[in-house]
Amino acid sequence: MDISARELMTTDVKTVAPDDDVSEVLGRLARADFNGFPVVDEGGAVVGIVTQHDLVELFQTKERTLWIPVGLPPFTETLTYAVDVSWDDLDLGVDLAKNADRPISEVMTTDVVTVGPDADLDTVLDLLSGDDRDINRLPVVEDGRLVGIVARQDVVRAVRDLRRDADGR
Repeated sequence: MDISARELMTTDVKTVAPDDDVSEVLGRLARADFNGFPVVDEGGAVVGIVTQHDLVELFQTKERTLWIPVGLPPFTETLTYAVDVSWDDLDLGVDLAKNADRPISEVMTTDVVTVGPDADLDTVLDLLSGDDRDINRLPVVEDGRLVGIVARQDVVRAVRDLRRDADGR
C-alpha cells in the first residue's frame, strides 16, 4: 500500500508571517512542542522556514553557556536549551535589544524544501533522511499554498503501522 503526503500530513499548521519579529517568534517557539515554523505570506504561500537554530545563531558566540530569555524585560520565559556565550564578546541586553525587533524575513531560510500532497512515502523519506540538509518537517504545498506539514515522527509512525499491518498485528 502506497502512502501519500496527504495521508501523513497535519493540516493544522502553526505558521509565522515574514514581518513577525524575532522576539515574538522566540516566545512562540519556547511554548511549542516543535522546533520551527513555516513562514507564510498573506496569500498562504510558503516563503521561508525559521527554526530555533536560525534564531539561536543571533546570540551565539563561544566558551560559556546561557539560557536565552524570550521577549523583552521582564523576561518571563526562556528557551529550553543553552547556547555558547563568550561574556567578553557579548552584551546580552544589547544583543537581545538589537535583534528582538528584526523581522523573521531577515533570519529565515528561504530555500524551503516542500512536497505536494500526492508525493509518495519514498519521496518523503528521501527528503527527511537526506544528507544534504537536516530537515525535520516538510511543508505540503498545493496550488502555491500551504495545506499541511509532514514531520519525521509522522513518517516513523506510518512506517511502524505499515509493518504491524504486514505482520498481522
